[in-house]
Amino acid sequence: MPLKIVQNFDSSFSLEPQAQENIYKLLTNETFLNQVAQQLKCEKVEFTELLFQPVPYSLNTPKGMPKEFEKYHGVKEYAIINVPPNFMFNAKIFQPSRLCAIYKIV
Repeated sequence: MPLKIVQNFDSSFSLEPQAQENIYKLLTNETFLNQVAQQLKCEKVEFTELLFQPVPYSLNTPKGMPKEFEKYHGVKEYAIINVPPNFMFNAKIFQPSRLCAIYKIV
């Protein structure tokens, strides 16, 4: 079975205001922030309120993310995490099916 190369992938999405509010609350919950900081072995993290939909790897998106977010990839001051599926479900976000969140390491 040959691989299908994706030339263009529309990574844009919009969240309903209530869903956005819910996901932001979950991603800024003190317990979750502490878990993220513990995993990153740092003292504290802050949610930047930046979310993106992962995209297929391609020549245009070699890091699997929209171009505008690549500046955060591999930078010591930031961490990119997958939004936990239960957070997506609790916030009632079903499209897109996956999101990534960017945190600033303080």
